[in-house]
Amino acid sequence: MTRSKSSKVDTQRAHVNSDAPEARFGHANTVAMQEQITEGISRRTFLYSLGALALSACGGDGGGTSSAQGSQSSLSAAASRAAVLSSSSSGAFVHPGLLHTQADFDRMSQKVAAQASPWIDSWNILISNSHASLSWTARPQAVVYRGSDGVHSQNYSLLFNDVAAAYACALRWKVSGNTAYADKAVQIMNAWSSALTGIGGNTDADLAAGIYGYEFANAGEIMRTYSGWAAADFASFQSMMRNVFYPINHDFVNRHNNTEVTHYWANWDLCNVASIMAIGVLCDDQSLFDEAVTYFKSGAGNGAILQAVYYVHPGYLGQWQESGRDQGHATLGIALAGAICEMAWNQGVDLYGYDNNRFLMGAEYVAKSNLIESGTTFYTVPFARYTNVDKVNQTAFSTSAQGDARPCWALVYNHYVNRKGLAAPYTQKFATLVQPEGGGGNYGPNSGGYDQLGYGTLTCTLDAIASGVAPSALVAIASGGEVVLSWWGTAYATSYNVKRSTTSGGPYTSIASGVTDLLSYTDSGLSAGTYYYVVTAVTPAGESAASNEAVAVTAVQLQTYLAFDESSGTSAADSSGNGHTGTLVGGASRAVGKKGNAVSLDGSTGYVSLPNDIVADVSDFTIAAWVYWNAVKNWERVFDFGSGTGRYMMLTPRANNGLARFAITLNGGSGEQDIYGNVALPTGQWAHVAVTLSGNVGTLYLNGAAIGSNTAMSFAPFRVESTSQNWLGRSQFSADPYFNGLIDEFRIYRNALSAEQIAALISV
Repeated sequence: MTRSKSSKVDTQRAHVNSDAPEARFGHANTVAMQEQITEGISRRTFLYSLGALALSACGGDGGGTSSAQGSQSSLSAAASRAAVLSSSSSGAFVHPGLLHTQADFDRMSQKVAAQASPWIDSWNILISNSHASLSWTARPQAVVYRGSDGVHSQNYSLLFNDVAAAYACALRWKVSGNTAYADKAVQIMNAWSSALTGIGGNTDADLAAGIYGYEFANAGEIMRTYSGWAAADFASFQSMMRNVFYPINHDFVNRHNNTEVTHYWANWDLCNVASIMAIGVLCDDQSLFDEAVTYFKSGAGNGAILQAVYYVHPGYLGQWQESGRDQGHATLGIALAGAICEMAWNQGVDLYGYDNNRFLMGAEYVAKSNLIESGTTFYTVPFARYTNVDKVNQTAFSTSAQGDARPCWALVYNHYVNRKGLAAPYTQKFATLVQPEGGGGNYGPNSGGYDQLGYGTLTCTLDAIASGVAPSALVAIASGGEVVLSWWGTAYATSYNVKRSTTSGGPYTSIASGVTDLLSYTDSGLSAGTYYYVVTAVTPAGESAASNEAVAVTAVQLQTYLAFDESSGTSAADSSGNGHTGTLVGGASRAVGKKGNAVSLDGSTGYVSLPNDIVADVSDFTIAAWVYWNAVKNWERVFDFGSGTGRYMMLTPRANNGLARFAITLNGGSGEQDIYGNVALPTGQWAHVAVTLSGNVGTLYLNGAAIGSNTAMSFAPFRVESTSQNWLGRSQFSADPYFNGLIDEFRIYRNALSAEQIAALISV
């Protein structure tokens, strides 16, 4: 983002860096805090205000107070979302119903009683852990501090160790039936619910409220069925979770300490979302549960799954948002997101499968990148540049803490393979590597540390399924004259066959066999046309059924054409035949255009709205139009397609540097990839403007001549994914001016027109 200091991003950044209380959370909040103090507010409320609202933002998950520096329908993000379950669980909550259900406990008990491996191996780790001992003594505190506030000493280890002990004892009771461990778990939880009034420190208090919040709620959820836990004491525990932990969780995901949302890494959001979800179930509060589900699906911050899995490479390898930072935090993200998915699953909501198994994309990427391929050499993974508001510019995968082994892989593997029948080869390898998984509070091999509860080999391992499902979710991306295929594989497949046809439904010709490892294939040397693909798996039982059919168009194809030649009404017909009708909104009218009529936009309220997901299935493209610009203000828009200020693609006649500019981003203004022209669009005259993308090469044209290019474009329209704000003449940023002038002959093409074709288009 190269805007001036008056831009939105720079303004937000100024708030992040300011040390003045008014700059961090507003003068009104400062006054309100002073008034509350003078009126004798509770210690908990005051400490929460200090710890979660008033302290400067931290960009890292650890201690410290400063931040770390096309194809067609087969690509449709909207279509992949249509099949997922509702955002809300239906009916009453299932109890116990967070990380474990009663059916899970029954399975664990049966496997341990039978001395069956690997369950018994993880059980033996559990019972040898000092946290699962009847001699454990709770050490409750009135206030827990994580991160230095300059006054109090950090004491959060007392909380996370007691949480680990409560969970371990609860687990030991449910598997063995020995109520002595139930009594110990209840004793620990009662001690804390009768003492804890606040969580403070620096902004790391948000991490404490999130991580230990979801963990403690899980311990309480297990114990709620124990007759020896008095109803009043359980209610006191619920009250602690709702009134001490939840307000901090809620405030963080909604306000992010008054920072721009990309300032915080994914784990900050994820731990707080996990806590909100767990407390919702614990307290039978549907609104909290729905809040967590909604944020995971569509929240503004990096913990929303679309941003946590920032970029999807071929073979559905989903680059994790923290993979350019270090692998300790990247693997923590899998642990936290996995917990969210499992808790939702046990309440009837499928976040695992949301957005075409997007979480599995991230898990496979993180697993592969942290596994040894041979000797001491790790697997390599592709990496797309990542930049956030703090100007952290990551251009390569980080090898810091590479190989970090957390006890989170059994959960992921068993869901996708043994529940769903999919292939998850790298997740499977990591699950095997860390088996049997240990538990929280320890720091030995395969332990849980304190950032996750652990014991996944015991709690999550399912009996192996007999066979997998057929390959699925095949997509075909036409780019740079090639077609790149990706698909989900099947459990137990040894290889895959790729087949192609020029007719929908076949017959298909085999173009590749024996495809293994990465579930991707690139079809090269194709002539311009339309191609149809299916994939089958080779399994011990023979060749599987075929996948869905994916289609790719390698020829230039008109996708949208708005001539604006109507004489009245608010509809602008799409002459491409694809039904992409435009709607004139506000101060949008018709006037004499370059050819026939044009849409006239008043620079105040007028714009044209296009259908949702207008380019969600477009890879290489051409967008072209005739423009008559009155040159009123910088940052007006010819077009802007997106879902808000996080993901969009846009063209402005003139940026602050005085030049025309195209930009596309998956991560807000700081993460834009752009094409600058060498001039602005001319004013007071008709000009033809076009932007094209072919592979990694983007080109901006004015009146048929190339005025700018970028040969390192890795973002394409389909990567912006589902868009609900597709506008001509209006920006995703509400403070930007509306377009003042006329637009005519607006076209979108699949694939890139050549310079000669652009020139020819002008004469049409």
